[in-house]
Amino acid sequence: MWNVEVLIFSYLLGSIPNGLIFGKLIWKKDLRKVGSGNIGATNAWRSIGKTAGIFIFALDFLKGALSVFIAQEFSGEPLMMILAGFFSILGHSFSLFLKFHGGKGVATGLGVISMLMPKITAVVFLIWLAIVFVTRYVSLGSIVASICVPLLAIFFGEPTEFILLGALAAVFITVRHKENISRLSRGIENKV
Repeated sequence: MWNVEVLIFSYLLGSIPNGLIFGKLIWKKDLRKVGSGNIGATNAWRSIGKTAGIFIFALDFLKGALSVFIAQEFSGEPLMMILAGFFSILGHSFSLFLKFHGGKGVATGLGVISMLMPKITAVVFLIWLAIVFVTRYVSLGSIVASICVPLLAIFFGEPTEFILLGALAAVFITVRHKENISRLSRGIENKV
């Protein structure tokens, strides 16, 4: 029974639209109506400012990390931790509170990976940072970094379940960025 409750909790936690809530509460901006219209950290950074972007990134990151931590405490089973993490990413991307719309899952996904594979999280973050620094494209950094997760998991000899989660998350995040990919291919993607 705890397993089902943990998954429901993870989905609901992931569903909390931090960008929308705190964008309105602190900065008096509805992220759905500015910039790209996305509720995530990137649009917050571009539309409200660096402080808002970092703050919302941190909160979305914590949703993923906390979901895995709760699963670890109540179950301790790696599969349960993976499922809880994935449910939090699903909640973020298809929020119950936003009529099943939401963000792209990058920050929440990084929070999940940080609990399961800390070494890989550090490497992936550096890859993301380098790509964004050189190209100024957050979307490109996010896509490449997400694809690197399962590859690095194989390289570091992580459990098969973690590799599969990384692969599934990479596909999910890449698909969520399909509009960005289209804009990148046409040279009209927004830069930071």
